[in-house]
Amino acid sequence: MASIVTIPAFPCNKACSFSRHGLSRRYKPPTFISRTWRSTPISAKLKEKTALEYRKLGDSDLNISEITLGTMTFGEQNTEKEAHEILSYAFEHGINALDTAEAYPIPMKKETQGKTDLYIASWLKSQPRDKVILATKVCGYSERSGYMRENAKVLRVDAANIRESVEKSLKRLNTDYIDLFQIHWPDRYVPLFGEFFYDPLKWRPSIPFVEQLKAFQELIDEGKDSLNDIIWNASEHTQVRYIGVSNETSYGVMEFVHAAKVEGLPKIVSIQNSYSLLVRCHFEIDLVEVCHPNNYNIGLLAYSPLGGGALTGKYLDLNSEAAKRGRLNLFPGYMERYNRSIAKEATLECQKVAKKHGLSMVQLALGFARDRPFMTSSIVGATSVDQLKEDIDAFMTTERPLPAEVMADIETTFKRYKDPAIL
Repeated sequence: MASIVTIPAFPCNKACSFSRHGLSRRYKPPTFISRTWRSTPISAKLKEKTALEYRKLGDSDLNISEITLGTMTFGEQNTEKEAHEILSYAFEHGINALDTAEAYPIPMKKETQGKTDLYIASWLKSQPRDKVILATKVCGYSERSGYMRENAKVLRVDAANIRESVEKSLKRLNTDYIDLFQIHWPDRYVPLFGEFFYDPLKWRPSIPFVEQLKAFQELIDEGKDSLNDIIWNASEHTQVRYIGVSNETSYGVMEFVHAAKVEGLPKIVSIQNSYSLLVRCHFEIDLVEVCHPNNYNIGLLAYSPLGGGALTGKYLDLNSEAAKRGRLNLFPGYMERYNRSIAKEATLECQKVAKKHGLSMVQLALGFARDRPFMTSSIVGATSVDQLKEDIDAFMTTERPLPAEVMADIETTFKRYKDPAIL
């Protein structure tokens, strides 16, 4: 049964109500049950641990935990042993999905490319494969990452690149299938990673949406055809079960869905975009409508719900040990939008809100992401089990939903600092 949480103040309109439950594969509209805010003053309080929630991912049959484990530090900041400890802790505490990419670990470089998958593969050997939702990504257009392909100087999202990416990912991960295969960033020009405004002068020819979907269809069909007359079990015999996009725009989502409908091709079920207290407008302005369950029903997998670690507060004091160990300092230029913009000032205001209501910054940031009515799962990464424990505990112990007073203070801060991480 679907329920509605009414969240105060979107950036461009009044409070709206959205279903948190995706449509079924038969596209039956969900039944909405209204949940209203309590009128008596309350403050945020911590509760005894509750279990993580699970949600349908778009039109898929994937029932995904509200936390997805991010793995991009495996092979760079984390050893194989550390990666295994983090993975085991995650799945022992209710997380059932992990997200990787052919480009990982980050920062991207030839010497380490693919290590993340190898670490995951060695852990997967001891796990029941059907209990793990495995998501990975093919790179979008890139003139600097030709080392990922056998004979290509420029990466494109065409049939040859998609096939090579899938085959190599399956080999590295030592698995027969990928539950969710995503386009990491578009083949066409779009503003990326801190850029906000579209520059029409940067438009370039790109691989047609239909051609991209046909490439995915071929991989799905090959998995079915290989069984001949045997009954097909999607989770065991297809190379790719479902497809999704990442760092995508409303235009891109709508074109993919339209192409799928007109040509009878696979429909995307998810979008993996940045979303946090510091990055809201890109999704809330119009993607939230496009992805709504009663429209295209695309599940949001939000990456960087902690703003690359900025929303933990550790970078407020750049001389602290935590800041020195953080990736924003380890890798100069990486996610510089959180240091070069007024994001730090906005983070200080978020710290004040958290303190006022008796919350840590992690509890405030992850509680906010958790409760968004359009959120399917938040992708949370950690470089230690202690970090991951804090993140999971924030989901499981912070009052659900965050009280109206907390949300009101969040919105007051947002009105003053709308997406402060824009470069």
